[in-house]
Amino acid sequence: MIGRLSGVLLEKNPPQLLVDVQGVGYEVDVPMSTFYNLPHTGERVSLFTHLTVREDAHLLYGFGHAEERVVFRQLIKISGIGARMALAILSGMSIADLAQAVTRQEAGRLVKVPGIGKKTAERLLLELKGKLGADLGAVGGVAAVPDAQSDVLNALISLGYSDKEALLALKSVPAGASVSDGIKQALKALSKG
Repeated sequence: MIGRLSGVLLEKNPPQLLVDVQGVGYEVDVPMSTFYNLPHTGERVSLFTHLTVREDAHLLYGFGHAEERVVFRQLIKISGIGARMALAILSGMSIADLAQAVTRQEAGRLVKVPGIGKKTAERLLLELKGKLGADLGAVGGVAAVPDAQSDVLNALISLGYSDKEALLALKSVPAGASVSDGIKQALKALSKG
């Protein structure tokens, strides 16, 4: 699983990027929220990624923040919502707006996203209730996690913990902890929970 890419941004053709990572060019699809915050071509970029393996393709999706990837993964778990639709949702509204719409059960806000009708919006609200909404505020600080905490987060996810479990465990890790200490402390917190 490719969880993160760091390299030189070679091309930007919305919604796709080409990122050179030590001589290998990765094509990555990103939501517009990430696209607008990218550096200029030729500069270094770091993205959290989600790899989808299909019979006919391996598709890589990139996100500027771990929180965006968490929401993307929640969205694609919903029946009838594919990766393209999830990217459209993340492009059409901020994570905070989506969380607020879920908390308040406001289908009208989701219908404004191109490609989402009333029935799909209602299904999204039903499926995301309790998984997004108010919970997201608790994990909202993930957008600016330092590199060591980001590495701890990726290590926990690669060990099989869900994004939500990993994010909650990350809260028990003091700022400035090394990666190995952070993983140990996060695993202790997970074993107690």
